[in-house]
Amino acid sequence: MKSIRQLTDMTQRVSLITGGAGHIGTAMAEALAELGSNLLLLDRDEARLAPLVVELAEKWGVRVEYLVVDLERADTIPAVAREAERRFSRLDVLINNAAFVGTSDIGGWVTDFASQSVETWKRALDVNLTSVFALTQACTGLLKASGNGSVINISSIYGDLGPDLRLYEGTAMGNPAAYAASKGGLNQLTRWLSTVLAPDIRVNTISPGGVYRGQPEVFCQRYIQRTPLARMATEEDFKGATAFLASDLSRYVTGQNLKVDGGWGAW
Repeated sequence: MKSIRQLTDMTQRVSLITGGAGHIGTAMAEALAELGSNLLLLDRDEARLAPLVVELAEKWGVRVEYLVVDLERADTIPAVAREAERRFSRLDVLINNAAFVGTSDIGGWVTDFASQSVETWKRALDVNLTSVFALTQACTGLLKASGNGSVINISSIYGDLGPDLRLYEGTAMGNPAAYAASKGGLNQLTRWLSTVLAPDIRVNTISPGGVYRGQPEVFCQRYIQRTPLARMATEEDFKGATAFLASDLSRYVTGQNLKVDGGWGAW
């Protein structure tokens, strides 16, 4: 029987993380690098990627590289798998973390339902759902060959739950229909892939709850009052879930949605 240390050892494995320069992406990269995994980080923001790659490589002694890719451009996705193979000759873990979350200044996004636009809806689904389908499809051969293939899709509590719009009253924040629909679709895509790609590749979801990033105080207080663990999440809260689903700790786990939400969905 293997020890926990052996089950978490990811030495020589390669993990690809989309949205790798983002808040949660960085935390997940830290977790897997600490376990010994080499990393290929994908993001649009080269200014944040470049120093992160150096920092992670120096801190954990693993090989870290990056790709600058806009996942709204479907034509760029097949090249990602080719680059992973060219640079590392293997791929063991794919984390579909990049997401279109938008901002309040994007037309047809954070607004009342009647004003939400089809154009912005399509942008959200392209990044949050279609790119996951396309990238997973492109990487399937490499993941299957690895013998340890694991796909982790980063969803949201709003993939399963409806929003309480009272949380957002008096703020510029909102909860667009396209975001919820894309994450709900991602949850079902996870279940579908978990049976279709079995037994060679495991496919699971992590659904974060609210993560504190300087939101208005009134929103934070309302959110905390609604959360059994009485706080919002930090990026560090996602390290354990990532390590579990990426490593052999979860080698008999597939098709599951691990909610890291402080108990938000338990009410």
